[in-house]
Amino acid sequence: MGGHYFSNAAEFLIGIVFGLYILAVMLRFLLQLVRADFYNPVSQFLVKITNPVLRPLRRIIPGVGGIDIASVVLLIALQCAEMVVIRLLPRYTLPTVPGLAVMAIGQLLGMVVTIFFVSILVQVVLSWVNPQAAYHNPLARLVHQLNEPLLRPLRRIIPSTGGLDLSPLLASIALALAYMLVVQPIVDLGGMLAYPR
Repeated sequence: MGGHYFSNAAEFLIGIVFGLYILAVMLRFLLQLVRADFYNPVSQFLVKITNPVLRPLRRIIPGVGGIDIASVVLLIALQCAEMVVIRLLPRYTLPTVPGLAVMAIGQLLGMVVTIFFVSILVQVVLSWVNPQAAYHNPLARLVHQLNEPLLRPLRRIIPSTGGLDLSPLLASIALALAYMLVVQPIVDLGGMLAYPR
């Protein structure tokens, strides 16, 4: 019985360690993609903690069309490594390689959806509580820069009515649908490939 508690604790710690570093690499990748302020203190922090792994990887894997392929490869490798390490615990069986890769991609896409969903929520709350924060707070500026490429096209579809910007609501609905229709099927497919019956 004690082994069960140990496995739970080990799985939790593995998830935290891998999850935080994957989040840092993912945020760096997304902020690069939307061309957010590189000199923002949050951006600089992300660069500092991800550079030791990404810099040597970039020498081997070049970017393509402005997309940092080294970051994508690192994200998939880290996600696969996390799942393998967790499944080395006594109560799990190891997944097949194709299933592992598909599950990793699905989980990373799920993380992207979650990051955008949370950042949009943070931006909305800040706009209600302190509208000037976007201009003064480094984190708020970064959240705005991250969300703007997603919200700007939606503002063209639904212009603000009476000063009320509905683009965050529309974006949240689109993100929820993307999770249900794209991310979840990929994760389910990965599960079927990983553990064939």
